Amino acid sequence: MTDFLDSRVTERRNPRTANIDLASPAEIVDLINAEDATVAAAVHSQRKEIARAIEIAESTFRKGGRLFYVGAGTSGRLGVLDASEMPPTYGTNPEMVQGIIAGGHAALTRSQEGAEDRLESAVEDLEKHGVRQGDFVIGIAASGTTPYVRRALAHARSIGAATALVACSPPPKEALEHADVSIVAVTGPEVVTGSTRMKAGTATKLILNTITTGAMIRLGKTFGNLMVDLRATNDKLVDRSQRIVMEIAGLDRAAAKKVLDAAGGVVKTAIVMSILDIDRAEAEKRLSEQGGVIRRIVNREPPPVISK
Repeated sequence: MTDFLDSRVTERRNPRTANIDLASPAEIVDLINAEDATVAAAVHSQRKEIARAIEIAESTFRKGGRLFYVGAGTSGRLGVLDASEMPPTYGTNPEMVQGIIAGGHAALTRSQEGAEDRLESAVEDLEKHGVRQGDFVIGIAASGTTPYVRRALAHARSIGAATALVACSPPPKEALEHADVSIVAVTGPEVVTGSTRMKAGTATKLILNTITTGAMIRLGKTFGNLMVDLRATNDKLVDRSQRIVMEIAGLDRAAAKKVLDAAGGVVKTAIVMSILDIDRAEAEKRLSEQGGVIRRIVNREPPPVISK
């Protein structure tokens, strides 16, 4: 009798960890680490699909649209996490990338029982956030079957938003038909059966990191691999901002601070002002004309990497 078996890969038992309850702490570390080591390859298998999602995100942003992550449980929390990191890292408006989780804000810290099964709440949540034509909605569902996510994607597509699905188990046909791009990184059975905060969660985090980081790079928010569009909201970021301007423009700390102040604290504006010896208004004009890409404006390479 096998009626208890689940067709979802993320819900199957992992034969490699069947005796983990007898393992020592060191053996537990080794077993989990061995499973984690397979995640990167699963994500890489979806490189073309992830690249397509980056293209859609970039196009969406350039046209004034927004990116919304939609998920339940761990998947929803990962979406909210990725969205929340965009403003301090890349100086984006908080509206630009948003995370929607089944059960609302309370679900971030405490499980909301049954939230992922309430189909119409998905529509209500998208409407509450003002999702509209021209936006990009990415549904996140480790198992590929979450009803809340499926309904959200169906609604998003019906109003003219672009859609994508991120899953770690092959989704059913009815889930795939609502997605313009499907990213399915099959991570296999978890160390602890069904605990998708583990391998599936790690894969999801890698995928979301890549999509938003890729889109931000394409929007000119880096110069080489230097973060040039951050907002200095704490002492660490103030220091980082100054060091970036010092390195790129060849200034000392005092001069970097002065030009940053004149640029309103915006690193990329300060860099263009310093290198071209122009005022803030002219620097902002040139950045706007060149899609925010510093390299097109200053006509120089990023500084070489110096290793100690």
